[in-house]
Amino acid sequence: MKITTPLRFRNGGVAPNRVWLAPMTNLQSHDDGTLSDDELAWLLRRADGGFGVIETCAAHVSRDGQGWRGELAVFDDAHVPGLTRLATEVKARGVLGIVQLFHGGLRADPELTGGDTWSASAIEEPGVPVPRAATEDEIARVLHDFPRAAVRAHRAGFDGVELHGAHGYLLGQFVSATVNRRTDRWGGDLEGRARLMREATRAVRAAVPSSFLVGVRLSLEDWGQSKGLDLDESLTVARWLCDDGIDFLHASLWTASRNTKKRPDAHPIPLVRGVMPADVPLVIAGSVWTRREAEGFLAMGADAIALGRAAIANPDWPRRIEDPAWEPRRPPLTTAELVERGLSPTFAGYMRRWKGFVAD
Repeated sequence: MKITTPLRFRNGGVAPNRVWLAPMTNLQSHDDGTLSDDELAWLLRRADGGFGVIETCAAHVSRDGQGWRGELAVFDDAHVPGLTRLATEVKARGVLGIVQLFHGGLRADPELTGGDTWSASAIEEPGVPVPRAATEDEIARVLHDFPRAAVRAHRAGFDGVELHGAHGYLLGQFVSATVNRRTDRWGGDLEGRARLMREATRAVRAAVPSSFLVGVRLSLEDWGQSKGLDLDESLTVARWLCDDGIDFLHASLWTASRNTKKRPDAHPIPLVRGVMPADVPLVIAGSVWTRREAEGFLAMGADAIALGRAAIANPDWPRRIEDPAWEPRRPPLTTAELVERGLSPTFAGYMRRWKGFVAD
């Protein structure tokens, strides 16, 4: 299958191709969580470059869920005008717009939120304060906040939302067998640990029309901040989420060319595809740079490819791949080159955290 083929969703939505802009932290929002001109410019440059789906960075659904400064927010109606501006501009370019919904949990920053952090359990994690174990009231509140945020995204004119269940944030913290040590209905076996993610997904699905896309991003195994994840449990969660009504599943693989750690002879794409209905698209992300790589992953069972670092370095990647001789620009890039590609100096500075990405 070609990466340039339109992607059709079962709700009738259509993306003009199978190239997604991956949701990426960029630190470009205003301090109050509203959209900035810098963030708008970064996203629209990729829409102009031919990406079929433009996904925002993680946007916190609760005031106490903010993980870092310069983070987009969707917890208040005051955020809707900026989101409307972005959705309108994206739609005018003929591509789909999706807001990623998230809560930082134990990785929320108390200096920004003004309150304590909380998670599934009071467990120590390097570099962050020990969180409180969530109360029933806090769980109920976040299960209210996710669907309300989705309603705001719908009102703003976006085509869908993605719940961030990957990379060790709140929903993933509850799924984790090491972070979640609860003995009540929100912990214990996989059914209990996956309950928050599933109930949040169901609540979002029920709050918006069927024409509005609802997806979930998952990590499949331990990697970086994603701790306590088992491949087979993640496959079960993926199947359950499809039963709960998601329109797409987004698997964050970090390095999509690698086989799984638990089954070194098995690649994750066929495994995930095998537990999903045929009409639910599978999006994958993980160090994909070339058209050949992307279409190889489509042949393995993926339905779309989300580009992160490749999209930063190549804002018109989907248009440039029409030339068989074209090779994507790879790191390192200078700050001036990143700014020329639509990153603000703040975003370019953030990319210094990625080893070898910035040249000067």
